[in-house]
Amino acid sequence: MISVTLQRDKCIGCNYCYEIAPELFMMSKKDGKSVLLNSMDKRGFHTIRTSDDLRDKALQTKEVCPVKIIKVHDCKGK
Repeated sequence: MISVTLQRDKCIGCNYCYEIAPELFMMSKKDGKSVLLNSMDKRGFHTIRTSDDLRDKALQTKEVCPVKIIKVHDCKGK
C-alpha cells in the first residue's frame, strides 16, 4: 500500500497529474484545481491509501508537479 497526499489549495491547475494518473486525479470544473479521488481532507491535505499497482504513476505525478504539492509514501507495516 502507498499513501498519496495532495495539498490542494496550492494547486495551480496545470493538469499534469490528471494526464499521468486519471485513476488517482481529476480536475475540478468548479475551480480548475486537481482533485485526489476518494481522498479525505485534513486541513487542506487530501490523502488516500491505494494499492502498489499505482505506485509508479503516483511517483510520476509527484515528480512532474511544478509546485511540488504531491507526496507519495509507503504504508507497509501500518
